[in-house]
Amino acid sequence: MRMRATLGVVTGALALSAVAVPAAQADEVHGDTTISNVVVNGGKAAVVGATATKTITVSFTVKDDSGVDWAQAILYHGTDIESSDTGAVANSGDGRATCTVVSATTSNCKSTFDLEPGYNLNNASAGTWKVWAIAAGKDADYVQKDNAKSFRVQRLSKLTVNASPEPVAKGKTITVTGKLSRANWERGTYNGYSTQPVKLQFRKKGSSTYTTLKTIKTNTYGNLRTTVTASADGYFRYRFEGTTTTPAVSATGDFVDVR
Repeated sequence: MRMRATLGVVTGALALSAVAVPAAQADEVHGDTTISNVVVNGGKAAVVGATATKTITVSFTVKDDSGVDWAQAILYHGTDIESSDTGAVANSGDGRATCTVVSATTSNCKSTFDLEPGYNLNNASAGTWKVWAIAAGKDADYVQKDNAKSFRVQRLSKLTVNASPEPVAKGKTITVTGKLSRANWERGTYNGYSTQPVKLQFRKKGSSTYTTLKTIKTNTYGNLRTTVTASADGYFRYRFEGTTTTPAVSATGDFVDVR
């Protein structure tokens, strides 16, 4: 089994070192060891705010006819792990996964990882990440996957709305303003998300369903502004459907009394 002691990937402020990985950059299989059922963060995107560290779990199943010896996973952003621009090593002391024996041939393995703004997250690293994984059997068989699973790491989004005047006479103009912002991992703040399509929606008093009235775009600073004609009591909100780097978000409805 060809192995090396250090993974030569520097991930911004994070150096992935002192972990045992094979020299090959692409997938490798020797024997009957398999990795399957890889789940990242419960199957959901990892959404990270401007400052707080997000801890996520990666779980997977390893099988080998001689039993499972050990396993390891590394998270990274980039074309492949050798050219990744950032990443994360498991929180365990040696970087290896904790594996629980299910049977003589099968183990369920799990690792936790910290995603930290300004450390192993910068704004450009939002989007698709990958799980590099390796597992070995007790007979020295092994499997290594360059991309055992893809998942998204996203910048937390926020959306506000304000409809005025309140109250308003029927037939008069209502001005609806708001702002779409998202986490800036490099500054530790929330900044406006520019030129994004956002839906203006209305829910009539007594109803539980929002209807889209129009779609407008945020300006350079993430601000929103449009007008509608007052017709009935109800709630106005903005709705952003999200992008690969930023999750969907809805503003809390703002009630307008129409008289």
